[in-house]
Amino acid sequence: MNPSSLPEAFPPNGDGLSPARDTDVLIVGAGPTGLVLALWLARVGIRVRIVDKAAEAGTTSRALAVQARTLEFYQQMGLADAVVAAGRKTIAANMWVTGRKVAHAVFGEMGVGLSPFPYALVYPQDEHERFLIERLREAGVEVERQTELERFEQTADGVVGHLRRADGTEESCRAAYIAGCDGARSTVREALGIGFPGGTYEHMFYVADVEASGETMNGELHVALDPADFLLVFPLKGDGRARLIGTVREEDIQQRREEMSWEDVSKRVFEWVLIDVRKVNWFSTYRVHHRVADRFRQGRVFLLGDAAHIHSPVGGQGMNTGIGDAVNLAWKLAAVVEGRANASILESYEQERIGFARQLVATTDRAFTGVTSSGALARLIRLRIVPVVVPFFFRFKAARRFMFRKVSQTEIDYEGSSLSVGWTETVEGGDRLPWVQHADSSGDNFAPLRSLDWQVHVYGEASKEMRALCETRGLPLHVFPWRTEMRRTGLWRNAAYLVRPDGYVGLADAVASTAAVASYLDARGIRARA
Repeated sequence: MNPSSLPEAFPPNGDGLSPARDTDVLIVGAGPTGLVLALWLARVGIRVRIVDKAAEAGTTSRALAVQARTLEFYQQMGLADAVVAAGRKTIAANMWVTGRKVAHAVFGEMGVGLSPFPYALVYPQDEHERFLIERLREAGVEVERQTELERFEQTADGVVGHLRRADGTEESCRAAYIAGCDGARSTVREALGIGFPGGTYEHMFYVADVEASGETMNGELHVALDPADFLLVFPLKGDGRARLIGTVREEDIQQRREEMSWEDVSKRVFEWVLIDVRKVNWFSTYRVHHRVADRFRQGRVFLLGDAAHIHSPVGGQGMNTGIGDAVNLAWKLAAVVEGRANASILESYEQERIGFARQLVATTDRAFTGVTSSGALARLIRLRIVPVVVPFFFRFKAARRFMFRKVSQTEIDYEGSSLSVGWTETVEGGDRLPWVQHADSSGDNFAPLRSLDWQVHVYGEASKEMRALCETRGLPLHVFPWRTEMRRTGLWRNAAYLVRPDGYVGLADAVASTAAVASYLDARGIRARA
C-alpha cells in the first residue's frame, strides 16, 4: 500500500482516540531528540512508548552546546532552570591563530534583550540525556532498553511496529504514528527507502574529556587554528574540566596502532593555546558527515534529528536542531491524536524543518571546510584573513547581535509554511514570537507559553470582540500593556498574534481582526486544550 494514500488520522471515537491502539506514538531512539519528543507528548497527555536498542544511555558524547532557542523550549516545559544549573554558561569565546589570540567575543552582550538566555550553555550530551531520562521517568514513561524496531507496516488505521528484545522475544506494537529518532544509521529511514545524500569530510577528529590547567582553562570557549591543526576547548561544569575536539593529522592516522589513543594525537597546539592536560577521562575518534534525508515524512512515519540530517560540529547546532524537530512535531502530533486539529497540519513538519536542515548543512559545510581544509586557499583564509576580519566584525554591536541570532537558533522562522499567515511590520506569520520583558523585569511574554497550547497575544489593548472570540473558543488571551520598547522588537501596537504551542506566530494581524483569527482556526480545525 502506498503510504501517502493512507488516512492521516484514526477514525474519531468520542475523544478522537482509537481503543485498539497500544500507544499513540512509538518513538524509536532515546537520544535527546526522542527524549524531548516523548517528554512534550507525555506532558500533554499523549501515550508514548520510546525504545532504544542500546543497553544504556551514552557515557561519552561530542554534542556539548545547548543554544538559547533550546533553552526557551525547555522553559516552556519547566526544564530550563535545572538544565542551566547543571551546565556551564559560556559567556565568551576566543579565537587563536598560529599561537596568537586574535578575537574575544562576549556572548552575554550579544544576546541581551533578544532572549531570556543571552548565552550558550555547555552541557555534555551524555549528562543531558540522563537528565531527560529522569524527567521522562517522573512523567511515568520508561525508556525500553535493548529493544529494537525490526520492521513496521502502515495500515489503514495506524502503524504496526515489530519489536525484538535482547532475549529474542518479539512483540507487535500498534500506534498512530512512528517517530524515527534513531540516528544517522536509522533503521526507520532505511526501511522507508528514503535517500540520505551527502558526504564525509576528509579529516578524522578526536574528542577527549580531560582535566587540565593553564590560562585557557578560564571558563571560556577557545577555538584554535593553524596550518595543520584545529582545536576546540569547551569548559565543563567544575574547575579544571574541559572537552577537547580536534583534528587528527593524516600522518598520525597512517602510523597509528590498531586503535588510536590520546598518545597518538599531536600536542603542538596545546603549547601555544596554554593548556596543560593532566588527565584524560576518556578519548575517542570519529568521522564527520554532512547529509540531509530526501524526505522527513512518509505516511504515518516521521524522521527527526540525526535520522533526518547530520552536519559538522561548527556552531554547536546538531543536537539543538534535533530538539527543534522534536518540539515542532510534538505539538502537531498531540493535536491530531486528540482530534484538536486536522491531520493536514502534519504536512507542515517537513515544510518547516527540511529547508532549515538543508540551509544549515550548506552553511556549516562551508565554515567547517574553511577551518579544517588543507587546501592553499582555505589556509590563506583561516590564517591570514580570519585574524583580521573576525576582530573587526565583533567591534560592532549589530554584528554581534547578528551572530547571536544565527548561532542561538532564535532566528529560525517558518515563513512559507502552510501554518504561517499575515504580517505586522517586521513580525510575520512563522516568526518566533519576539521576547519582551515586563516593565519591572518581574516576568516576560514567554511565561504563558508554558501552557504548550495555542493562545492570542495583544500588545496594547484588546477589543471586546477579540475578548469575546477567545472566550467562546476557549482560547487563552494575553494582553500586555504597550511600551515603546516593544516597537523595537517588531511588535505592532494593538495587533493580534495567534501564537502556536511552540512559541512561533501562526497568524499576525495588524488590525486584530476576529474574522481572521476565526478563519485561521477553522481552516485547520484547531481547538485549544484550555
